[in-house]
Amino acid sequence: MWADESALDAAARRLDEWESSLVGQAERARALSVSAQALTGTARSSDRTIEVTVDSTGLLVDLRLDEQTRQRSAAHTARQIMATTRAARTDLLRQLTEATTRALGVDDPATRAIIESHRRRLDTGAGTPDARR
Repeated sequence: MWADESALDAAARRLDEWESSLVGQAERARALSVSAQALTGTARSSDRTIEVTVDSTGLLVDLRLDEQTRQRSAAHTARQIMATTRAARTDLLRQLTEATTRALGVDDPATRAIIESHRRRLDTGAGTPDARR
């Protein structure tokens, strides 16, 4: 099947390089997964009376309200909480983008796919999952 031993050796080397590349990609993907799960996004309202933290999935895990929020209407405070939650998700998306780019490289098609997946999932626009409830 092989015309000579050098062609066989070259094919074996290419297979070894390919396997090594796949192993490296898998290790980087595992490391990215671990680091991404530990990320949180945090934001404060412009008047600094509300602070929101979201976990790596974009879910609210901490909400801090300054006593000054009592001086505002509930509707105003609710709007600020929603806006600050969107800002926290934007912060999380920024961190996820940086971590993904650092782990996989800017030119890797997987990088773009993962970032787009995070962007769709976090939907930092006005149509967030919380706003639809």
